[in-house]
Amino acid sequence: MIITEKENERLPFLRDKTSKLTTKPGCYIMKNKELKIIYIGKAKNLKNRVSSYFRPWQDHLPKVWKMVSQVFDYDFIVTDSEFEALVLECSLIKQYSPKYNILLKDDKGYSYIRVTQGPYPRLQAVLQKEDDDSEYIGPYTSSFAVKQAVEEANKVFMLPTCSRRFPEDFRKQRPCLNYHIKQCMGVCKGKIGQKEYNDTLKQAIDYIKNGSEQSVERMTEEMYKASEEMNFELAARLRDRIAAISKASESQKIIDESIKNCDIAALAQNGINACASIIMYRGGRLFDKASFFLGDTYDTDRMYSDFLIQYYSNKDSIVHDILLESDFTERELVSRFLSERYGHAVRINVPQRGQLMKLTALAKSNAAEYLSIKVGRTSKEIIALEELAKALGLSKTPQYIECYDISNLASTDMVAGMVVFENGRPSKKKYKRFSIKTVAEQDDYACMAEVLERRFKNYFEKTDEGFSQMPDLILLDGGNGHVNAVAPVLERMGVSCPLFGLVKDSKHRTRAVATGGGEISLTKARAAFNLVTSIQDEVHRVAITYQAKKHIKSSFGLQLTKIKGIGEKKAQKLITEYKTKEALKQASADDLAKCAGVSLETAKELEQMIKQL
Repeated sequence: MIITEKENERLPFLRDKTSKLTTKPGCYIMKNKELKIIYIGKAKNLKNRVSSYFRPWQDHLPKVWKMVSQVFDYDFIVTDSEFEALVLECSLIKQYSPKYNILLKDDKGYSYIRVTQGPYPRLQAVLQKEDDDSEYIGPYTSSFAVKQAVEEANKVFMLPTCSRRFPEDFRKQRPCLNYHIKQCMGVCKGKIGQKEYNDTLKQAIDYIKNGSEQSVERMTEEMYKASEEMNFELAARLRDRIAAISKASESQKIIDESIKNCDIAALAQNGINACASIIMYRGGRLFDKASFFLGDTYDTDRMYSDFLIQYYSNKDSIVHDILLESDFTERELVSRFLSERYGHAVRINVPQRGQLMKLTALAKSNAAEYLSIKVGRTSKEIIALEELAKALGLSKTPQYIECYDISNLASTDMVAGMVVFENGRPSKKKYKRFSIKTVAEQDDYACMAEVLERRFKNYFEKTDEGFSQMPDLILLDGGNGHVNAVAPVLERMGVSCPLFGLVKDSKHRTRAVATGGGEISLTKARAAFNLVTSIQDEVHRVAITYQAKKHIKSSFGLQLTKIKGIGEKKAQKLITEYKTKEALKQASADDLAKCAGVSLETAKELEQMIKQL
């Protein structure tokens, strides 16, 4: 979005002031008409950074656009280095809490693990204590960690999670699915004694409190003891339970003795809003999670820097290791800032493989889930769009995507389809269909160029509301040739929207993304790959359906022109009026004569022929 003097009449003054600004590092302080501070930022070069807000041609993201539209004046403080500017910025933000800086508010609450009363107690994750006789373990600050730990323990130790009451409901119903897939011991069958069940429950609680290593050691001792006492049935159950814990440890992310103390952070954004999540490990266990709604999206590098500084600057202490899902430009600068602030090394890294990389994916998933609640989209849709932006090197997450496909039968009935995906979902009301007008012979490249030229001609001339929005991304069903045919058209018309092609394999399945000079594989970005595949399948369906309908109409029209006095225009008029062959068959000779503008005699002959088709 470009800011103009219509939105902020102070722009000439601000530009003139900025032209005289120093190129040294420092902080800038934006103020509104009431001279209230609305934004504080830092810069390596004050003149370059502040100028970027007020340039006539600068395209801003919505959050920045809103801020710039309210700027009446600004102050600045020069520092000796960018690092000093970062320290000063942090201090000023804490002091003034400006409206357009990140001000973190999390979703904190307390959670407990409840051990219910009765002969066969259950393990449950709850948000608060109740006035009952249950035993409560906690409180924990993370409901997420509690829920995950209880689910893992119930699964590993095969404890029941159904609503049946024991022993009252013994043998009243068949065992549920969990029993058959070996996720429940089948207490409902009435063959599990109360002592054996409670021993298993104690092992599950020990597993939650102390971790897998200590639990396995204790159960191994019990297994050997049972074996020595010739209690082979109990020994076998303990052996299976140890194996289940070992198997769970390979995939679960709640307890990992190799991970001592670290935080894992990730951002999620959908092109408009952004959220952040931090997952905390302490002593080899998932200890806590915090999620924050960051508001409007802006520069991703800047968001990472702002978030980490704001989150950690108010802490009494900080871990030595912070893991990120994605890298950002000022990572070393922020690492130095935190290290000096807390008096010990703070390492910020981006894992590329292994268990630590899986944990960053978990943090990303949590951020996406939190954002999905805020914006009404699924986490899969949010992650798919982010992956696509990252793979294609886009400056922002594409919210509004258009995709085009050409369909024809040789050189006849040449058409194109346009589909629109908004926030990862098809927006069918905005689909468009084109009949090719300027290309006589089969030439997909020329057809695609014509369609895109017509689309943006409508945009600039404002002749069709359906073309009033500039897309964030344009996809063409085709390879480098299609991209190279369309790119000059967009450049000539002054359209700077990212443009890519969708390449198919020999089985007509999406294979890669064409750039015009090469290809980008999406095999490592599964969510993005699934999204572009669904887009390509949808645009192909729309184009080929339209082409088939048009071909049927044109073939039927040729049949009508066999009647003397019925030319192509009159045949097309009849087809347009009645739309289907069945509707035409219901029309009387008088109706046909009136519609086509022919004599009643010709209309009767036409009526007879239509009934025979």
